[in-house]
Amino acid sequence: MDGTIRKDIHPGLPVVIVEKQDQGTGKSTCGIVKDILTSAPVHPRGIKVRLETGEVGRVQYIEV
Repeated sequence: MDGTIRKDIHPGLPVVIVEKQDQGTGKSTCGIVKDILTSAPVHPRGIKVRLETGEVGRVQYIEV
């Protein structure tokens, strides 16, 4: 499942994000959602979240 729809994402969900500084390299980070930072219901590049570890990035996909 991709991370472009806000209603699919909630705190406690395991996700894979790409941080701003890693967008060019495509390096991804795995973690658990702490906060949802995007207020729009849909975002084409992924919903921006803060992980429990403090990293901020856009959700690429939701781990299942």
